[in-house]
Amino acid sequence: MKLKIAAVGRLRGGPEADLVSDYLDRFDKTGRALGLGPVSLQEVEAKKGGMAAEAVLLERAVAGCQPLCVLDERGKTLSSPAFADLLAKWRDEGLSEAAFVIGGADGIDPSLRAKADFSLSFGQMVWPHMLVRVMLAEQLYRAASILAGTPYHRI
Repeated sequence: MKLKIAAVGRLRGGPEADLVSDYLDRFDKTGRALGLGPVSLQEVEAKKGGMAAEAVLLERAVAGCQPLCVLDERGKTLSSPAFADLLAKWRDEGLSEAAFVIGGADGIDPSLRAKADFSLSFGQMVWPHMLVRVMLAEQLYRAASILAGTPYHRI
């Protein structure tokens, strides 16, 4: 199962970009044998029209992907093993490409949130959307590591 991350804004070079790249590379290597990956990252421009304008671009970026998972503070919090189980479930259901959507500074438009198959939260705190990319990339790698039985994830 391929994965796509669609995110508002451009991640410039720096520590966040390095971490995203590193974790996604690790995920691709670990996930390949598990039928997971590769991950593609599609960035869309932040628009003056706000969340509604960004939602149009995000929807285009993930067209044809299912399931659609939005990263949202109102979403469900999962443990890392539960997230790994969710990815495995989607893969085992024969879904070809899952999408993860990260909104801009104001979040994700309610119309796009309503279309999501799953809403995931990294907690009730609000996180910078650029840092959410790092956190998602790390959790994808951790999920693949859990499913592969490697010692990266320790309980």
